[in-house]
Amino acid sequence: MILHEVRARRSADHLPREDQLAWKIAAVAADPVPVGAEVAEMIGNRIIDNAAVAAAALARRPVVSARAQAAAHPFTPGATVFGLSPHRRVSPEWAAWANGVAVRELDFHDTFLAADYSHPGDNIPPVLAVAQHCGLNGDRLLRGLAAAYEIQVDLVKGICLHEHRIDHIAHLGPSAAAGIGAALDLPAEVILQAVQQALHVTTTTRQSRKGEISSWKAYAPAFAGKMAIEAVDRAMRGEGAPAPIYEGEDGVIARMLGGFEAVYQVPLPAPGEPKRAILETWTKEYSAEYQAQALIDLARRMGPAIGNPGRVKSIVIHTSHHTHNVIGTGSGDPQKFDPRASRETLDHSIMYIFAVALEDGGWHHQRSYAPDRAARPSTVALWRKISTVEDPAWTRRYHAADPAEKAFGGRVVVTLDDGREIVDELAVADAHPAGARPFRRPDYIAKFRTLAEGVIEPVEQDRFLATVERLPHLSADDLAGLTFTVPSDRLGTRALHGIFDRLG
Repeated sequence: MILHEVRARRSADHLPREDQLAWKIAAVAADPVPVGAEVAEMIGNRIIDNAAVAAAALARRPVVSARAQAAAHPFTPGATVFGLSPHRRVSPEWAAWANGVAVRELDFHDTFLAADYSHPGDNIPPVLAVAQHCGLNGDRLLRGLAAAYEIQVDLVKGICLHEHRIDHIAHLGPSAAAGIGAALDLPAEVILQAVQQALHVTTTTRQSRKGEISSWKAYAPAFAGKMAIEAVDRAMRGEGAPAPIYEGEDGVIARMLGGFEAVYQVPLPAPGEPKRAILETWTKEYSAEYQAQALIDLARRMGPAIGNPGRVKSIVIHTSHHTHNVIGTGSGDPQKFDPRASRETLDHSIMYIFAVALEDGGWHHQRSYAPDRAARPSTVALWRKISTVEDPAWTRRYHAADPAEKAFGGRVVVTLDDGREIVDELAVADAHPAGARPFRRPDYIAKFRTLAEGVIEPVEQDRFLATVERLPHLSADDLAGLTFTVPSDRLGTRALHGIFDRLG
């Protein structure tokens, strides 16, 4: 890996193209390095993972709405949409939109956390949609997804967005554009313009994940994927983009991030170096914010020692700065204690999540968020006894470069009504690669089977999984099989209609 120094520059200080971060990203994407077997296997795992969580979300209102918008844009050859027949194709940017919302709705797929945070699996819908539309094969799809994951992870390692209240899709637009460019085997000059355009139009604020969190939390990554496809299309037609988008005097760093005093260190593969960043990412066993994964496991583990949760006087979670300030009491969000809060808000409340996991001895992607579950008096009482504090040791481990030191859990101190304390800690979730039971291909398949039960017919489940097993060898026609079809009565019901319905 090469560590690149990136900072804002005045317009008078001419910055050669080869020294610009967007060019370096484009060069990495255009580098035709073969995808190794281990990376190919993990890409297959994440395709299964995305399909699993999409199946579970298929009838939820945001997914129904996005699918309806996509269905109003039929196109040939086009791309497939989760739930619909593979013969019913839509324009690729709209397929990426619909599938991106389905994948993101339950906050239940893969994650990478470093200087910033991300869900790299959000790259799969746009890259796959373009691959299907453009008649690419499995090998080209693998190349595109390996590149997208690499760029996403490297940007997340090097540039912190959330400290400036910029949403993490600002790293997703460039990574998806780079991945699409790699899959299409475009020259670096074209990928450069697409990366710059995608960053320019996907740099948004974090209000989508603050306060009253709405369904836009699921739509935001899909928007970035959609914009990436449009950016690549525009660049392929010979059009340019704002440059230098990262370093420019009025660029992203100068005006939206750290300003002219900030210096960022972004690692990128050297020429000829394999793109292996996907192996540094992790999926979720539970449908909750990633920093909650280890704490759910810890709640399960501590439950027997605590006994009756009604005896709890207080629970203090000592954890990282990020966990404390984003999903903990450090956020200052009263909505995180509101039993009437949206699912998206509860998903970002570690106080709620820990209370339910402690009472139930586990977590369920639907039942744990049900309105009557959130309003249960015993839960509300326990929930309001829970607080978080930042512990510098956990913050340091959160940002550690050494994977063996990196941690996303915390130490929990439970005080009972008799004054007795029960203390335990857990660094990483059980499903993490360094955890008690790391996820392997059988675990991804089990997650898919569980979430697809009652949604996707067993024979269709088998067909989809068999297609993924042949991923490196899929033909262009076979790529249409990387989706699933369900009976129409399992697609949910549209309550409202929009502009596209009226024009369609």
